[in-house]
Amino acid sequence: MIVYDVPTTTRFRGLTRRQGVLWQGSAGWAEWSPFPEYPPGEAATWLRAAREMADEGFPAPRRDRVPVNVTVPALDPAAAYERVRASGCTTAKVKVAEPGGRTADDVERVAAVRDALGARGRLRIDANGAWDVATALAALRSLAPYDLEYAEQPCATTEQLAELRVALARAGLDVPIAADESIRRTGDPERVVALAAADIAVLKVQPLGGVRACLALAERLGLPVVVSSALETSIGLRAGLALAAALPRLDFACGLNTAGLLAADVTRSPLVAVDGWLEVRDVAVDPPLLEAAAAGPATAEWWRSRLAEASAVDAPAS
Repeated sequence: MIVYDVPTTTRFRGLTRRQGVLWQGSAGWAEWSPFPEYPPGEAATWLRAAREMADEGFPAPRRDRVPVNVTVPALDPAAAYERVRASGCTTAKVKVAEPGGRTADDVERVAAVRDALGARGRLRIDANGAWDVATALAALRSLAPYDLEYAEQPCATTEQLAELRVALARAGLDVPIAADESIRRTGDPERVVALAAADIAVLKVQPLGGVRACLALAERLGLPVVVSSALETSIGLRAGLALAAALPRLDFACGLNTAGLLAADVTRSPLVAVDGWLEVRDVAVDPPLLEAAAAGPATAEWWRSRLAEASAVDAPAS
């Protein structure tokens, strides 16, 4: 078992370093990397996904490659433009509503990305639940002219998403809503469907307990699905790729092209898109890179303690 600790290439989700635990089981390598603020109960769900990676492997794929987007953090417009142009992707997801930012900053970033994509490219935004309904409506009025494929989790709660969808319809704004946190953190993902709160479901393997759990959830929800990452190494990304490859339908590019947001990986062949596609393949861990990514003693001990707490929550009933 190795605790890894690597820098990010830019501040992302408030993080400048990414950490987690890697180990090899009978079926392959696994990653367990719940974000630092997540309590043991939530981290235990991530652990079920890691155990599936290590001990069960992945379902048979239905496709041998998966379309992906380029992820654009809260960069200045010029840097956002260059990131999209260099990616080779025809779909981009732009982070908006960053703490301390302004809607005007978001508009400039989105405009630059639209310019980089061209008229035929697909552009989506992600607010990570930062807006209330009124702010979301105002922001989407400003951003809708850039032809948004969808807005991901513009508001924090499922109820707010449902209210926003009604407000957008009344305002004549055709901006589909994708639910992310409302599916993976509420404990009641079906409520998104019951309240007609979203048009699209964003599924992430670790937070939802594994590839098979996600496949079952996708069937229950009955919504179009986007598979996204949790800012993992290529080990964790491999599980997301397995989910995207196994879904009966895959109508949207997936948010799995995030290996480049980490300054280091544990393989010499990271899962990086070529011309907007990821090949469905296994990942070979490189021992020297694994050793180079190893965390210091204090960080490693913190993660081992955290793993013990999550394991206690997820222990089978006697």
